[in-house]
This record gives sequence, C-alpha cells and structure tokens, in this order.
Amino acid sequence: MRDFPSCFGENGVQIADASSSSGASLATTTTNSTTNKIAQNLVICVYQCRLHSTSCFIITITWTKNLMGQGLCAEINDLSNQSLCKLEIKPSLFSKRRGLKTSKMGSKSINIFWDLSCAKFASSPEPIEGFYFAISINQELILLLGDMEKEVYKKMNYAISHSPNTVFISKREHIFGKKVYATTAQFCGKGQVHDILIECDSISSTSEPCLLIRIDGKMVMQVKQLQWKFRGNYTILVDGLPVEVYWDVHSWFFGKLTGNAVFLFQTCLSAEKLWGSGHQSVFSWSGSLIKDCGQSQGFGFSLVLCAWKNE
Repeated sequence: MRDFPSCFGENGVQIADASSSSGASLATTTTNSTTNKIAQNLVICVYQCRLHSTSCFIITITWTKNLMGQGLCAEINDLSNQSLCKLEIKPSLFSKRRGLKTSKMGSKSINIFWDLSCAKFASSPEPIEGFYFAISINQELILLLGDMEKEVYKKMNYAISHSPNTVFISKREHIFGKKVYATTAQFCGKGQVHDILIECDSISSTSEPCLLIRIDGKMVMQVKQLQWKFRGNYTILVDGLPVEVYWDVHSWFFGKLTGNAVFLFQTCLSAEKLWGSGHQSVFSWSGSLIKDCGQSQGFGFSLVLCAWKNE
C-alpha cells in the first residue's frame, strides 16, 4: 500500500475513547469475480475454536434465506483444511428446526445441537435471539451461539467445566438497498455490537455521488467524487482499535446491472499483508485469511460486505 501515491487524505474518526487516526490512500483491486452471479441473502461466519487439549478447529457457519425459509450450513475443519463434519439444513418448510447430529472422526466424537424453532430474525438470515447452536468435541463444548445457554447445557447432559474457547474471525454478508445499506458487527471479543450504515448518495441534486459510512449513527467516513475514487482505504477507530476500511464500488458505476460493491472492515492485519501481493480482490483474499488466522495469535476480526443495489 505504501507504494501507491495518496490521492486524498482526511483525518480518521474515533468511535469510543481512543485518540484519532489519520491517513487514507487509494487501494488497487480487481473487479469482483461474482458480478455475474445472482445475489443470495446469506451470512457466513468463521470461528476459531480450541479444545483445552490445544487442538484447534475452524468452524464455518452459513446462514441463508429464501422464499422457502431459513437455511443453515455448518462445517468443521482442522487447520490442515480437512473437513471433519458437516451439517446442512436447507431452506424448506419441512426442515428440522431443532435436532442433534453425532459423528465420529478418528478418535474425535462430534456432537452438534441446534434449536431454531423459536428463533427471531431481522432483515438478515442470521437469527438475533430465541435460539441456540452448539458444537462439542469429545464432550467439550467448543462453540455456543445464541441466547439459550441453559437449554444447551441441559441438552448435552454432562457437566461443563469451562466456557468455550472461541474467537470470531470473520463475517461475510450480502446486504441490499437502493442508497442505504445496514448491518451490525462486533469488532472485538465480547465488545459492543455496533450498527453500521453505508450510504451512497449525492450531496445535492447537481453534485456527484458521495459515500458515507456511519457507526452507531456517527459519521466516520466520507468520500466525495466517488466516481473518481471508487476504490480506496481509510482508517477509523472503533472501541479503541484501529479499523481499516476498504471499498470497491466500481461495479455500481461501470459494471453490469448485477454488479455489487465490496466493503472490508479489518481490525488487525496490516494493509501490506492484505494487499501487498498486488492486484488481488477481497474474495480471493478472504479464503486465505481463514488459513492465516488459524496459524496466528495476532489476528483480528474482518467484516466483508457485498452491497447489492435494488433498482
């Protein structure tokens, strides 16, 4: 990133109680390879989960939604990317809304518990309350999602001596709108869940489009003359942590009708590590992130948003 000249610079904006940050430079990236595909309403969450015996796993949870209902896919991989277990609940009126799946992989006994029968949803296919989803390996709980912990412990029917050792690595989500796109994200550990609002509009009827990003209602980023600055990066602070924001809205202006913009919020890994390999898209990068995070103690959280325009 330091090899590219800075095209514009503005002060960073702080959320919470840390000092302000600065610096923004134009990032180069290739056009998103999925512009010709039909947008799907989905959220992909990736977790690093560790047994207290130090064994480590990467768990990918995909929440989907269509006219038939909610869907869920969960896959457990080891750090060599070998799949240990997979659960798929397709969006259907007849899908099991609660259940238990047990499988064996070598010496590992894997149990997956879920109950979505009373789950509540907002606009996202990811439930917000009234559910649980849990995974245990060799009778040790490694992942627990939802707000029904007591029901999980009762269902598992054995003592829980430790809370799950889980790190939320990344979230990838498709969001939809005409000029405004909204989602939520938790950038660190058990920190605050923040509301993220992305707006693309003209400042006046005669001016060029402008990109605004707000977190918890506070404007943290503004990019004017967006048709000229359709790719770039900018640093903000959230919960006292530096968060690098990358955007690529080229497809909104110059792509096909099915094109989408891509936004990346990254809390830890440096810009050089993310983009130093040259012309690399967010999507080609995101797959390698999972592998890198599984081998690193210093990884942060990443949020990748695919923003589709509803004309």
